[in-house]
Amino acid sequence: MGFFVFLPLILPLTAVPIARLTEQHLHPRGASRLMTVISAVMAVCSVLCLGLIGVVGTAQIPGNPLPDSWSDPEVRAALPYHETVGTAAMWLLVLVGFTCTRTVVRHLRIRARARRALAGLPGGPAGAGDLAVLPDRSPYAYALPGSPGRVVVSTGMLAGLAEDECEALLAHERAHLRHRHHRYLLTTQLAACVNPFLRPLQHAVAFAAERWADEESAQAVGDRRITARAVARAALVSHAAPAPGFAAFAAPAAAPGPVPRRVAALLGPVPTARNWPPAKTPAGLAAMVAAVGTAASALCALNAAVALLVVLKAVTPL
Repeated sequence: MGFFVFLPLILPLTAVPIARLTEQHLHPRGASRLMTVISAVMAVCSVLCLGLIGVVGTAQIPGNPLPDSWSDPEVRAALPYHETVGTAAMWLLVLVGFTCTRTVVRHLRIRARARRALAGLPGGPAGAGDLAVLPDRSPYAYALPGSPGRVVVSTGMLAGLAEDECEALLAHERAHLRHRHHRYLLTTQLAACVNPFLRPLQHAVAFAAERWADEESAQAVGDRRITARAVARAALVSHAAPAPGFAAFAAPAAAPGPVPRRVAALLGPVPTARNWPPAKTPAGLAAMVAAVGTAASALCALNAAVALLVVLKAVTPL
């Protein structure tokens, strides 16, 4: 095991450049998928290595539930260990488990509460059964995932947009539901709970998911300028409105921070449908660094796990 078991805990730093550059050289669909996979793999490797460090470091502490063979002197000689580091790793695992569980439970609770609030609410006009219009002067719109998913929009939001802009807004939220963007967002949020170095990827995926929905909306309404105008106007009318609480499932169309970048992208050319940036660009180099970091993280975690299993098998009586 040795020093390599600690590498997956810091290798997520190799993905920071790609989190900053994907929006310039990748279609948001490809960027969302790429960064979600990187986040998930690196988070799993981080958890595995924390577990290995904790098991090896605490095997000799009295009262631990591990088999006696795990604290055998031969194992101690073959595997470097430190009780303080092992204990810290176990406490970190407990913290990670608590944080991830709290995140999932909170999201499921909010989702269930929203579904109960929408139960029996009629759908929108023209047979749009997935649309729930709430009589509320506060402007907001968000996608509520489920079976079936619902697009929730307030009368305040609809009143602040022109008819074609409302169409673009609804197409945006339906794209969130159709492509299950809440899964990408939740995966990266859990990954960031596991390893804080993955937070840049979480924020990048949140932005890429919005850009993905923007592109789907522009294609649905047939005019990128209408979608850009809808994004900008929705941001203006909802700037002071309270967030509905579903950012971790499908972010509102009017998140104020990245709006200028989204509008600028919609006023520009249609992004190229590529899932990997060109090799001779900064984004291509960043993607290669992130890919190497992800592969190295997986190999280090696998190597440490195999080394521990081989040693334990050698000392465990048949």
